[in-house]
Amino acid sequence: KKKTVSFSSMPNDRKINSTAACISLMLEGCELKKVRSNSRMYSRFFVLDADMRSVRWEPSKKDSEKAKIEIKSVKEVRVGKKTPVLRSNGLSDQFPDECAFSIIYGDNYESLDLVASSADVVSAWVMGLRYLVSYGKHSPEAPGTSHPSLRTSWISSVFDLADLEKSGHIPVSRAVQLIKALNPGMKTSTIELKFKELQKASERPGAEVACDLFVEAYCELCTRPEIFFLLVQFSSNKEYLGVKDLLMFLEVEQGMEGVTEEKCLEIVSKYEPSKEGREKGYLAIDGFTRYLLSADCSIFDPQHRKVCQDMAQPLSHYYISSAHSACLLEDNFWGRSDISGYISALGLGCRSIELVLWDGPEGEPVVYTSPSAASCVPFRAVVGLIDQHAFTASAYPLILCLVVRCSAPQQRLAAQCLRKTLGEKLYLEPPNPVASYLPSPEELKGRILIKGKKLPPTCEDSEGEVSDEEEGWELARRLGQEDREAPEGGGLRRVRLSRELSELVSLCQAVPFQDFESSRRGQRYWEMCSFSEVEAGRFANECPAELVSYNKRFLSRIYPSPMRIDASNMNPQDFWKCGCQMVAMNYQTPGLMMDLNAGWFRQNGACGYVLRPAIMREEVSYFSANAKDSLPGVPAQLLHLKVISGQNLPKPKGSGAKGEVVEPYVCAEIHGIPADCAEHRTKTALQSGDNPIFDESLEFQINLPELAVLRFVVLDDDYIGDEFIAQYTIPFECLQPGYRHVPLQSLAGEPLPHATLFVHVAITDRRGGGKGHRRGLAGRRGRRVREYTSTKATGIKAIDEVFRTATQPLREATDLRENVQNALVSFKELCGLTPAANMKQCILTVSTWLLHSDSAPSVTLNLAEQYPPMEAQGPIPDLLRKVLTAYETMIQTSRTLIESADAVYGKLIQAQQAGMDFHKELHRIETKEGLRGRKLQKALESFAWNITVLKGQADLLKHAKAEALDNLWQIHNAGQSCGIGRNGSASPEPSRLRAPLEPIPE
Repeated sequence: KKKTVSFSSMPNDRKINSTAACISLMLEGCELKKVRSNSRMYSRFFVLDADMRSVRWEPSKKDSEKAKIEIKSVKEVRVGKKTPVLRSNGLSDQFPDECAFSIIYGDNYESLDLVASSADVVSAWVMGLRYLVSYGKHSPEAPGTSHPSLRTSWISSVFDLADLEKSGHIPVSRAVQLIKALNPGMKTSTIELKFKELQKASERPGAEVACDLFVEAYCELCTRPEIFFLLVQFSSNKEYLGVKDLLMFLEVEQGMEGVTEEKCLEIVSKYEPSKEGREKGYLAIDGFTRYLLSADCSIFDPQHRKVCQDMAQPLSHYYISSAHSACLLEDNFWGRSDISGYISALGLGCRSIELVLWDGPEGEPVVYTSPSAASCVPFRAVVGLIDQHAFTASAYPLILCLVVRCSAPQQRLAAQCLRKTLGEKLYLEPPNPVASYLPSPEELKGRILIKGKKLPPTCEDSEGEVSDEEEGWELARRLGQEDREAPEGGGLRRVRLSRELSELVSLCQAVPFQDFESSRRGQRYWEMCSFSEVEAGRFANECPAELVSYNKRFLSRIYPSPMRIDASNMNPQDFWKCGCQMVAMNYQTPGLMMDLNAGWFRQNGACGYVLRPAIMREEVSYFSANAKDSLPGVPAQLLHLKVISGQNLPKPKGSGAKGEVVEPYVCAEIHGIPADCAEHRTKTALQSGDNPIFDESLEFQINLPELAVLRFVVLDDDYIGDEFIAQYTIPFECLQPGYRHVPLQSLAGEPLPHATLFVHVAITDRRGGGKGHRRGLAGRRGRRVREYTSTKATGIKAIDEVFRTATQPLREATDLRENVQNALVSFKELCGLTPAANMKQCILTVSTWLLHSDSAPSVTLNLAEQYPPMEAQGPIPDLLRKVLTAYETMIQTSRTLIESADAVYGKLIQAQQAGMDFHKELHRIETKEGLRGRKLQKALESFAWNITVLKGQADLLKHAKAEALDNLWQIHNAGQSCGIGRNGSASPEPSRLRAPLEPIPE
């Protein structure tokens, strides 16, 4: 991989930890590149006047009075490429987004577009300018010069408590412990070094520190500039967030709904350390940092901390967390059987455990992983353990996969042990012959199912012969322990099975797999097959559609190749994408594959069951696991990920030779269907200590969000090779939008205390507006030919005529959605916002321009109307006129969508249901039409494609209508809260607009 280098050009490596520091940097001035409308860039020296009333630049052809911008004329300061000049094609690739910013000023809303040498410089200028724009009119003196701030008072009070002798000094060792207690995770050596530096600078060496020095050390060590910058963006009152500011941050940036002022006060009282702040309802920088680091602000959606999916679907509709050789602590070949592995796997929510039974020396069966294992565990002990821990982490059914390698007498003892120990938990009811699918996890709660072979109904003896499974014999063969010869001429090996053990098997009867056609015709829903990783991999590559279809009704278990004698793991995604429910993992082997498995099963309350995507469950649906692009009827998403910084990163193991310096970079990986698999990395943060700043934006397209997993990996850019520092894996569906901390984990999946990544997450639709999957908004815009999804011909006239009636509604549905999306993107771009912004942000931005102007043009939102018009009184500048026109287009396209959606939706569903009426007759019609072979396969595929497209497009249209109504609600809400709305009493009820959508029946 190409290594990249980043240099911080902040003067004297200064840390910006207060507005005062930003303004002093602006007063000194620095070089910035000024971008002209012709796309040329010129280096100029920019400086803030001593009276802090204007920003000047030189050299300039203009006279000195014109080469300046007065602070009072500034309407807005934008970060990133948010103006037409900076977005222009000639420039956008020459510098990163985080190094650009623009000052919008004057009555004509002109823009001064600038590029800095680093994101730090941008942060300092933007923070300082925003501060001056907000408070310049009231306080021209430098901030922080008058009375002590909320923060200083609090830190001083902490010092006073520690000053037991009341001498005005405390020992350095106590001061270090105090800062460490206030900021867990910070190294003692870092704090000690800071005190030495400050003592030397102030010429006050010694074993004690005074209060002023303690305050200075705390502010320099414990202020994270990236969080301070965020606070200033939302603060309307100097250096803290009031209740209204916090409410705005939570709604607009964090995507939280229904936030109240009471909720904000709760957050302040929970996280603000200063008594004065808690009493006044203020959240200062330390409280804000604590909140952002807390579980209340986790990147993991709290909804998924408990069971939140429909658990009443058939068992075959879920992925099931499964272990292979769970008892092993080391490798397969020489591993020692150890009982604690079972406790560990069950504690992680594992719901399928494999037990290989061998003849024990004491006449009782034992569990080995191979006959050579140095120790064995009595079967009775394992069953006792399972009884004790089966339902500690999850109440949903546990499947015990029995692989029988012991004699019939010991099988009887095993059966007696299972009945006696597990008692009522054991599920022994015979399958319901009239049902078509397995019972649901909800129906089987608290029950243990036995997966194994069953004697044929014709056998009346106490034991009989059954075909054996291949699994488990390879190791015996390798070690020369095999005592049963394979039958001549190949075929399946036969083993003796006792009736007692056979009778314990009900819903998970193991049968050999023949082919998909035989299964479709003859396999019963309670029968299941096990596939070796190699065999399943071949099916996944050669006939993925048949494997997906097979897994709709039947359970399949995939076990690792016997060649994996090091107990390494297969990639579970290779089989999940084809709907395979039980991919057996070696839980004792850490690494990427186990990270994916552990991360995936964190969702749905970590109960060990995850509902598969609807497109894999519906009886008639088109899904190709190896699709290279978006799927019919599944809206593709864009993940906008900004990796901002890392905190308290540990040194990689084995890198002692490099001293304390870690040079980390972050890899973000998406794992899912092949079309989604991608990886992007940040630049390397050089000599950054434990808290590197990355400040880099990455983007991923996700075509099947329900199956995608995001993995963060932090690596050390060592010249010898990349060394692993930490990782965290999270299902895409569990990501929360906004500013979040990622709790990093070790290679073994254990939490690393206080080690985090600070990121910003936004999820949007692939093209244009509309919320990306219930959060974040719009994607990218560009001139392109509109793509329409259409139906495919099946070759059966009657069916094709039905689907042809949907051609026009499909076009109408696409037009309704995309017209709104394009209008949304235009409006947001003119507001200077990213596609991920929401409607509330747009309205608040426009109102901010108007409020920051002495000669503000009068623009109001008429909230008395359901579709509120934005009206201007008197002349308005060109930019504002464009914004009003874009707003009007957006409102009109939204209105058309809202008023037409139901009729178009009805036509699509009518065509889909008419198509489904043919489904039951499909095989009769095929025979009548004489379709066979490739033609028959093509007809079935086209039929499934059409049903999927109609249902998917109907879903998308319903979703788009709900979004349009939500946008109207946001306009009303923002119009009232920011003061540009009039006749606001008629604001629509959010509950009416946000009525839940009924799902379309499968």
